[in-house]
Amino acid sequence: MKDRLSLFIMIDACGWEIVKNHDFLSEIAPHRRKLESVFGYSSTCVPSILSGRWPDEHYNWCYFVYDPENSPFRSLSILRWLPTFITSRRIVRRILTKLVKTGLGFRGYFDLYNIPFKYIHLFDFTEKKSPLKPNGMNRGANIFDVLESAKVPYYVTDTLAPEEEHLRQLKADIETERIDFAFQYWAGLDGLLHMVGNDSPEIPLKLDHYEKWIGEVMDLAKQHYKHVDLHVFSDHGMANCDVLLDLRAKVDELGLKFGVDYAVVYDSTMARFWFLKPGSREKIESLLDSIPEGRTMPKEELQRYRAYFEGGDFGELIWLAEEGILIVPSHMGERPIRAMHGYHPTDPQSYATLFSNTDQVPEDITHIPHICKLMEQAVRDHAEKK
Repeated sequence: MKDRLSLFIMIDACGWEIVKNHDFLSEIAPHRRKLESVFGYSSTCVPSILSGRWPDEHYNWCYFVYDPENSPFRSLSILRWLPTFITSRRIVRRILTKLVKTGLGFRGYFDLYNIPFKYIHLFDFTEKKSPLKPNGMNRGANIFDVLESAKVPYYVTDTLAPEEEHLRQLKADIETERIDFAFQYWAGLDGLLHMVGNDSPEIPLKLDHYEKWIGEVMDLAKQHYKHVDLHVFSDHGMANCDVLLDLRAKVDELGLKFGVDYAVVYDSTMARFWFLKPGSREKIESLLDSIPEGRTMPKEELQRYRAYFEGGDFGELIWLAEEGILIVPSHMGERPIRAMHGYHPTDPQSYATLFSNTDQVPEDITHIPHICKLMEQAVRDHAEKK
């Protein structure tokens, strides 16, 4: 029997508002805490958790950025001549995504989403490496670099496999006592919430499903390790989307030309603009100021939430929708979904969670990047006992 297992389980989108009135993990990990997330999507949250740093430090923020000189997608422009009813179909995009990811050698999460092929040559994609691997950050180290350096044996989720396989692999590593540290990442709740919303009766059932799995893992771990430290956490919550906003149509009415006067990425909850000709910024800013469903994020606020990038790498202007507003159609999708995240970090549904089986979690663990402190301490403890 080995001495200690440090077990970290991330349940994507398991927000505080979703679980605060639910007895989720009340016996297995009774010590719960509300955590503030970071400004951005999972593309921001996961790297922040894994590195302990903020978006303006690790530079993993939003996926697509205006950068025609470095775009790897020039060859895809030929697809602009295909009918939209074909290229906008999700199954077509999925097939193309797999082909493009393999061809470009991308190792992280990649999706073409709904970027029009006539404009895709203007954009670069920022997650070419996987934050779930050593040397996987755009800038700086992550927890897997720390584990490798300390020579602590670990398990990490293979995100290409289904969740049931994640569970099987983790159990196998525990049973053979191969590992001292585990990072398990389950994304199923996030996908379900997008489809059904956070009020659906399917959500408590999904939480019960995860609780059963975690119970099985803990029961097995206790047979092979004298001590098991468990931390279950999320990256953000999820807000129901009750109002749809066609922001693209409003901008198109200005008569400005995409790729000549301006460029934009319409994410699901924000729009990120670059201005290419004099006068375009003033026209777009004036329009955005007249739209009550959201607001332009001032520089000072972006700096406060560590999402301001000098030079406008991720956008020279960031317009953010109010919680519950979904930008659709967007470059993330043509059709509405029931719920979304990526709103302001202090909106009620944005808050994340932390569940632990110990009451010794320091009081200064208040934001999701702080989870990395717990992981780094666990690595130090294992390294010292070697």
